Amino acid sequence: MKNKQPPAAAPSAPADPEKPPAAEAKPRAKRQRQKQAVPEAAPEQTVPSDKPPGKPSGKPRRTAPPEKSRTKKSSPAKKAAGKKKGRKNNGPHPSRHFVLAALVVEITALLFVGLAATVAALGYAAMRFSGLSLATNLLPFAVVILALIVACALLLTLWFFLRRWLLRRHPSLAAIIALLLLAACGWAVREPRFFAIYDQFRIMVGGKEEVARRQLAHQVYAAYRRITPADAQAMLAREKLYHDEIAAAATACGLDIDLLSGVAAVESSFLPRASADGGDGLFQITSVPKAATAVVDRLMAAASTAAASGEENGSSQQRNALLGAATLAHYIRAMDNDVFLGLLAYNIGPKNGGLRSIMEQYGARDFVTIQPYLQYLPRDYPIKVFAWALLFRVARETGGPLPYQDGTNAARIQSIGIPGFDRR
Repeated sequence: MKNKQPPAAAPSAPADPEKPPAAEAKPRAKRQRQKQAVPEAAPEQTVPSDKPPGKPSGKPRRTAPPEKSRTKKSSPAKKAAGKKKGRKNNGPHPSRHFVLAALVVEITALLFVGLAATVAALGYAAMRFSGLSLATNLLPFAVVILALIVACALLLTLWFFLRRWLLRRHPSLAAIIALLLLAACGWAVREPRFFAIYDQFRIMVGGKEEVARRQLAHQVYAAYRRITPADAQAMLAREKLYHDEIAAAATACGLDIDLLSGVAAVESSFLPRASADGGDGLFQITSVPKAATAVVDRLMAAASTAAASGEENGSSQQRNALLGAATLAHYIRAMDNDVFLGLLAYNIGPKNGGLRSIMEQYGARDFVTIQPYLQYLPRDYPIKVFAWALLFRVARETGGPLPYQDGTNAARIQSIGIPGFDRR
């Protein structure tokens, strides 16, 4: 009898590679339970495995990568811009009126500084390179002008960049620096050296007229130098006695007080008296124009006076001062506001047709051209008046007369100026 063989077992299904073996089912279920028990807030925690290290169990678990920060990194340029913006917004903003006022002050101060610097540069160049030579005088002067233009352009560019830096610190810093420059410039122009440079600038611009004016000015300075200290002190003491009357008359007629005092000094030496030629009082007036008399009558009628009888007969020094001031103002206007010719006409008076007819006779147009023809007339009268007027001005500003020849007094006296000399 044949032995029956047992039926062959059915072929088993192929093993699933992703399905864990039975031995690992238990630990995996345990890990799943532990995973469910872990809170979601801590996803980084891992569950320890029972299996020894080195034998991975199941499919490796993927961990989520850390989220990238959403904050964008700023470039260095943006950081610098942010710093500038933050610095700019610190503190209260100035008002428009304040900014406009600071700008006006800055522009005005820089304008005056530029004008003073230009005058100083051109005057110094005219003084340094004066002459007619092309190589040593004219060309160097032209080079100075070109250098001045280039320097102005460079300084304006430098100020533009400096101004931006100053305004970032404070809105008024640029105006303050400009005012400091103006103050330094004002201190510099008060130096005697600057007045010599300014005279050269006036000669360069004024031409022949300025040259003639300087010649007359030095005649006045020479006459001032010839005044002795004793005569100066005596004249100053007498002038104080009538200063109030002269000051009131000069103010009423629009004249310089020291100039009118100079007329009284030459006419009467402040010793009012009646002279043989008909003159009287401080100003020794012999013939008063009708227009001047009308002005004095109107002024005297408006003013309150104590001695009416004295004013009627002309013996009052107040009325005499008004007559002298009104007469001088009349002749200055008749001579087209030329003070030299006005003084000369005041001294000549209306005789021989007055100064105007004499000038027409000789073809003279100003004091420089008429002075050589005044051989028998007081050709030095205006020079003497200006010399005494200069003495009164110097004494008033310095506390006493200054000897012209001592030290730097000449430059100081010239910087003070001759009263009424530049009136045109």
